[in-house]
This record gives sequence, structure tokens and C-alpha cells, in this order.
Amino acid sequence: MLDYLRLEVRRTLRDTGFVIGGIAMPVMMYLLFTNLGDGDDGSWKTASMVGLAAYGAVGSALNTGGGVAEDKVIGWLRQLRVTPMTPREVVLGRALTGSVTVLPAIAAVLAAGGLVNGVRLDVWQWVAIALLLWLGSIPFTLLGLGNGYRLTAQTTGVANMVCNLGLAVIGGLWFPLALFPHWLRSVSAYTPTNRFAQLGISVADGHAPGLGAVAVLTAWLLAFGSYAVVSYRRSARTV
Repeated sequence: MLDYLRLEVRRTLRDTGFVIGGIAMPVMMYLLFTNLGDGDDGSWKTASMVGLAAYGAVGSALNTGGGVAEDKVIGWLRQLRVTPMTPREVVLGRALTGSVTVLPAIAAVLAAGGLVNGVRLDVWQWVAIALLLWLGSIPFTLLGLGNGYRLTAQTTGVANMVCNLGLAVIGGLWFPLALFPHWLRSVSAYTPTNRFAQLGISVADGHAPGLGAVAVLTAWLLAFGSYAVVSYRRSARTV
């Protein structure tokens, strides 16, 4: 399975679309959003850094599903079924791929915050934010896998884009929730992206993530995990 993991990671990181959309785009959006106007709001630069790092991680995690959908088209999944690898190892290998490929997106935005925007945090805060965003991206990897196993390659790309943009906007990854109407702020509190970003924002503010954020994100983890399992079983009957 380790050989399979290395293969999939190399394939993903060599994808120009992934590098531009998953790594470069969140960095450019972060620098643009935080340097409009006078650019003196340090708290916004920190919160936006976490939000855009989360956005990059979500996009990279969902991208894993696009690879699965393409594998169905070229017959790669069919070949994997005749290898000694069990279905659990195949799915786990893909999930681990998603977990590895979110790291460049997270690191790139955090680096832009520290080196370009002058965000200053303690060493433990930088490490904790990166670690929590890495671990917190797992539900989105499972969502991407579910889309990839269930949908065609073309529709997977569309579905992942809609999920990424919709969850980013409603979850408050791009703009402060204070700008939202009250009803939308209430909805946002139950989205996985909002709670995902709260993991890092809490640490940036100097305290541990709240139990509410962990509970909501765990619920979405179970929901997306179930979706991925059901989708994989369905693909086993058609691929």
C-alpha cells in the first residue's frame, strides 16, 4: 500500500491544475483580500490566513475524488481489484493521498502570512494550526472520494467545485462572518468548513478549539465517511 500511496502522491503533485488551483490560488486570494485598503488590520490578516489555508486544504482534499473518477475511466480501479490489495487498502491509500496533498496548500498560505503579511505567532501556534488543519481536512477527503466513486469524471469535477466554493463562502472562509446576515451566520455555524477554520482560529487566539467545533466536524466526518463507503460499494458493482 505504501508503494500505491507514493504513486498517487506523485501523480497528484505533478498535476498542473492541482498546483495552480490548490496551492497558488489560495495564496493569491489571501494576499489580495488582506492588502485591499490600508492593510493595517493584523487580526484580519491572521483570521484570513487560517481561512484561506483551510480553503486550500478543502480544495486539495476534494481533488482526490477527481483522481478516483479518472481512474474509473481508464480502468485503473478495475486493475486494482485484481491486485493483492484489499478494497480497504485501496480506499485507505486514496484517503492518505488526500491527507498528504493538503499539506502544500496549508504550508503555502501560512508561509505567505508569516513572510509577506507579517503575521506573528508563537512557534507552537504555527505548528498546532498546521496540524489541526491537516487532521481536520479528512472529512473533505472522504467527501471527494464519495463524489469520485459515485459520479463520472466530468460530473465529479463540477460537484467538487460546487462543494468547494459553496462551503467556502457559506462557511466564512473568504469573508468575516460579521458581514453575513443573522440567519446566514446561524447556518454557517453548522457547516463543516466554518468549524474546520475555527480549529485554527482558536489556536491563533491562544486557546484550544471549542467542543462545539469538534462535535460538528466529527458529525460531518461520519456523514462523509458513510457517503464514501456507500459510493465505493456502488462502484464495485459497475466497474
